[in-house]
Amino acid sequence: MHVDTPQGVCQAGLARGDITPPVGIYHRMWGAATHDRSTGVHRPLTATALALRPAAAAHDADSDAGVVLLAIDHCLLWSQEMAALLAQVSAGAGIPRDRVFVMFSHTHSAGLMGHERAELPGGELIAPYLDDLARRLAALARQAVAALAPAVITYGLGRCGLAAQRDFYDSASGQWVCGLNPAGAADDTLLVARITDAQGHVRGAVVNYACHPTTLAWQNTLISPDYVGAMREVVETATAAPCFFIQGASGDLGPRRGYTGELAVAESNGRQLGYAALAALEALPPPATRHAYQGPVVSGAVLGSWSDVPLDDDARRQKTRWQFRSCQVDLPYREGLPTVDELSAERRQRLAEETAAQASGDEAAARDCRARVEVLTRQLVRFRSLPAGPAYPFPVQLWRIGDGIWVAVEAEHYQLLQVELRRRFPQIPLVIATLVNGSLHTYLPPKDVYGAGIYQETIALLAPGCLERLIDEISRQVERLWSATAEP
Repeated sequence: MHVDTPQGVCQAGLARGDITPPVGIYHRMWGAATHDRSTGVHRPLTATALALRPAAAAHDADSDAGVVLLAIDHCLLWSQEMAALLAQVSAGAGIPRDRVFVMFSHTHSAGLMGHERAELPGGELIAPYLDDLARRLAALARQAVAALAPAVITYGLGRCGLAAQRDFYDSASGQWVCGLNPAGAADDTLLVARITDAQGHVRGAVVNYACHPTTLAWQNTLISPDYVGAMREVVETATAAPCFFIQGASGDLGPRRGYTGELAVAESNGRQLGYAALAALEALPPPATRHAYQGPVVSGAVLGSWSDVPLDDDARRQKTRWQFRSCQVDLPYREGLPTVDELSAERRQRLAEETAAQASGDEAAARDCRARVEVLTRQLVRFRSLPAGPAYPFPVQLWRIGDGIWVAVEAEHYQLLQVELRRRFPQIPLVIATLVNGSLHTYLPPKDVYGAGIYQETIALLAPGCLERLIDEISRQVERLWSATAEP
């Protein structure tokens, strides 16, 4: 007799700011790139703060009653830079460290902000930029908390064909490449969440989608949020409210049209996702309502009349459920990982090969060598910051807001993470946020991908089966949140 749309009643506050680095900062993210410094700006990089608290929490309650999410237009930060940023934001905003979540859009055109780049062209600008970024994020977090007000989050699902499977076997060269696989399965799930105030006005929109922002590649020298920028513009123009983007499990997903220097392609990709998000948002009913059968109406045919009616007090109270869970999953390291000394020796060898190729005028060989040096440089950063022991202490955070559950994890996961979780819990809107508070320096592919020679698998630091083990543990946590009988 009625249709319920998943919703959550809480407090929410948003704030938006510009975090574009200075032109000329170190920018080279791609091994195949021949430039080091950025030469301009395609679209500004932004940060969006979203503060969420239980509906019943007093505005001046302890700040650990909720969470503060920060969506930023960057690819990732290494462990050292991530830890410093979180400490500065937590202290500057007065928010407990374990309730601050930085969510990277994962654009590959924002620059690689690592202190190990300090001696490279433009690298001298990284440290002061990161300090300024922390101050800006702390200020946005404070603004979002100050803006907290009663809100309704209405969840919806859509579809978008932007993302494609990107593990492709090149039979001509006999190797796996990271690029469009037209025959591969790609999750097209698009989750949206509309945030409205007590009067029903839209205050923000969440877009959760899985697709690597790799439209713009080694040819591009401009600072850019990639497709995410145009997507936000489409959604914000229609809603007149900030759009908060959350990157899903996109380890094996990328845009069908990508790896280009053409800005128009990034704009087109963004509009495609933006229009799909708007379609899903427009399909949502008014907040705090259910679609209820009103009875028969004789009009030639006997028609069934339905309308949107306000939730009754009991149904609304159920939507206020708020619970937070945090757990750690010990995931074993992969056997046979190289040592730091072995990686350093290989890097020196590749550097020598690059020098020799340059001396001989072989530009193609020099470019390839430079790309391999870059891979080894990143691996060294990763390995030097790994916790000692046989396993990595993988953190998982989950919180329930009414009918929806949000999941926040580090690293780059194959789409199996979100596909399997949503298969197991089809009745629950699951917001799947990856690359949260860092990258864990690795991919998490399914166990059957190991040994194939696919890029994501070759640099994975965790053992086969870790992704499946993580999915099982997250499932247990979701079940506990969903079955909890505590009063809202």
